[in-house]
Amino acid sequence: MFKRKVPITRIKNKKKSELMDDVVIEKPLNIYINSEPLVNILCLPKDLKELTIGFLYSVGIINSFDDIKTIKLDEQEFEIYIQLKDTSALNIKDLKINALSRVIETSSGITSPWRETIKKALEKKDASDEKISKKISIKADQILSAIKQMQTNTKLYRQTGGCHGAALFDFYSHLLSVKEDIGRHNAIDKVIGEILLKNKTFKECLLASTGRLTGDSVLKAVRAHIPIVASVSAAIDSGIRLADAFNITLIGFVRDQRMNIYTHPNRIKI
Repeated sequence: MFKRKVPITRIKNKKKSELMDDVVIEKPLNIYINSEPLVNILCLPKDLKELTIGFLYSVGIINSFDDIKTIKLDEQEFEIYIQLKDTSALNIKDLKINALSRVIETSSGITSPWRETIKKALEKKDASDEKISKKISIKADQILSAIKQMQTNTKLYRQTGGCHGAALFDFYSHLLSVKEDIGRHNAIDKVIGEILLKNKTFKECLLASTGRLTGDSVLKAVRAHIPIVASVSAAIDSGIRLADAFNITLIGFVRDQRMNIYTHPNRIKI
């Protein structure tokens, strides 16, 4: 169950009425890795394996689903246990996370210790690693179509207004994954996690989101080498700077027949 009904008092057109309304349910998910507690994520209680895999990938703990030996979800205790194939590849003490940074709330995004973990993961990549091609191009109509599909498929948002959505598309506007969560960062991790579970790449993918395009959101696209990121919401300075530096086309305010392209606009054709 992801929502419940609560009694509310509504005032509309200077009239007061009593009715029942849908609200989203949130729960804290505890993630353990190699039998040690790693993080507690406040989230929508669905697609938890995808969320976990996407989070571990986004912060640089794994580089693919193949790095995971076992994954076990305890739905009763709301805990998930990950065992890595190479147990020596991660020392949790090296992450320098504390009790406060272990808890990731819906509004906080990524706390400083996790940003350092991502930075180290990006620095480990060799100069020979595949870069995002500047020759990639996509039509503006395909961006509009993708955003419309994401909005159509995020039913919980339409019912409650209490969650965010994210989706991944190929360059033909075919939907690859769509997920919802109370946090925009969680929703992105979920779609990334689903693609990793399917052993697919992000090379020619468009990431769509309902949330603001912050530095934390763009960092997830950087990790996955996603070349185009679009949202119905605004981009902010940290997201624009990262997208520009890592050759990502960043697009905000995709609504009706318009959009604002903040970085690398040559990829978008009329």
